[in-house]
Amino acid sequence: MMSPRPISEVRGSSNFRQTPLQIIHIAGNFLRIWSVYSMYRYLTQTGASVILFIFSCLVPSSILFLLLQKPWKGRSLSNTQVVPSVINGAITALYFILWGKGLKSCGPLSAILAEYSGAVLGVLSAVLYGRRGHLWKKVGGLIAMLASFYFLSQGWALATLSPFSFKDSLDSEVQTEQVLGMSKMMVPILAGILSALRRVIARRVSLKNQLKRRLHAITIASATSFLFPVAMWDLIIGSSDSNMELPFSAWAFLSTVLFGIILVFYVDSIAEEKLHMVFSSPRHLMAAAGCIIVMEIAYKMDFSLAGFLICSSILGIGIYEATTLERGRKDSLQKPEISNGMLDDELEMPSLPT
Repeated sequence: MMSPRPISEVRGSSNFRQTPLQIIHIAGNFLRIWSVYSMYRYLTQTGASVILFIFSCLVPSSILFLLLQKPWKGRSLSNTQVVPSVINGAITALYFILWGKGLKSCGPLSAILAEYSGAVLGVLSAVLYGRRGHLWKKVGGLIAMLASFYFLSQGWALATLSPFSFKDSLDSEVQTEQVLGMSKMMVPILAGILSALRRVIARRVSLKNQLKRRLHAITIASATSFLFPVAMWDLIIGSSDSNMELPFSAWAFLSTVLFGIILVFYVDSIAEEKLHMVFSSPRHLMAAAGCIIVMEIAYKMDFSLAGFLICSSILGIGIYEATTLERGRKDSLQKPEISNGMLDDELEMPSLPT
């Protein structure tokens, strides 16, 4: 009779098998963040409309999603699945508008970090589901997240404004003009909460991974439809204000479509299904922070490494506390089981996933 392999050996084998998926996840997020910086440079240098650019990217993205997933084939979808997906498309359209506006006004670094504000839904779940024992931890995490966003709005991640920078400080009047303030920072923060909400709706509606991809195609097509009248109105208003033709950037357009909308969906799906890593998690933030550092240096942005590390660390601690499960209950239920020679890792997801 063969003796079972030690748990440490099985765990090491499981981690080794996950290494290629982790590399794919980091590479996919790097390409997505690269597309964000390309989009930001195009919008700031040309003054193009955020809504028109996003709509022009959503049109081919929705077509590609429909061709790849073919939601009209296979088992027919019920109204209880299609209707929430269409409503989710309206939320997605509003998310893209707010996120694009926040990107243009606050910069790529703040816009990307603000997407993790969706972790506040973890605090909401504690209030709704009555987990009072860990409510204060979640409130403390929420305070840490707000502190991180406040420091970002005060320019801590900028070399010219950061208190940790060795560069010559600007005049007080110039500093006041460059500081974003929480009023501007609230735009990408609201976009991050909407992004988390649309992920929650998608998980609640789709129970299977294949069904989730089919419904996502419907959601993106619905978002494109909801954004169409807004884009047309913006086009009419913009054409009446100026007749200047704007240059077109093929790289900004293609990278946003391929990496920023399509690829990132499949990469995040792999992270959830195989790596048990949701978007609003410290592990996901850690990977994004490394990519941000590389892009800030490559694009020669006004960047303070020390200030950014402090803001992202505070944000990571806040996310961890805001989305953590009840550890005592989790530990009592966690029993290692060996199945097919592999240790089944427990799915680490918040009670209300974000």
